[in-house]
Amino acid sequence: MESGFGSDFGSDFGSGSGGGGKLDPGLIMEQVKVQIAVANAQELLQRMTDKCFRKCIGKPGSSLDNSEQKCIAMCMDRYMDSWNTVSRAYNSRLQRERANM
Repeated sequence: MESGFGSDFGSDFGSGSGGGGKLDPGLIMEQVKVQIAVANAQELLQRMTDKCFRKCIGKPGSSLDNSEQKCIAMCMDRYMDSWNTVSRAYNSRLQRERANM
C-alpha cells in the first residue's frame, strides 16, 4: 500500500491547478479521502476474514466442507450487516454534532 500511495499521490499533486506548480487543496483533499476509503475497505476485509476464519475453520485443509462454507457466508453477512449499522449510526451522530456547532 505504501508504494501505491506514494507514487500515485505524489504524481498528481499539482496536476489539477492548470500549471505554474500551484497545489490544488481541493484535489489533494479528494486524493486523501480516496486513500482513506481504500485503507478502511482493506481493513474491513482483513478483520472480517480473520474473525470469520477463526470462527468457522476448525482444521484448515485444502478445501472447505459444506458447513464451513455456510458458516463463512453467514459470518460475513452478519459482519457486513453489523458494520453497516454501526456506520449509519456513526454518520448520523456526526451529522447531528455538525448541525449543533
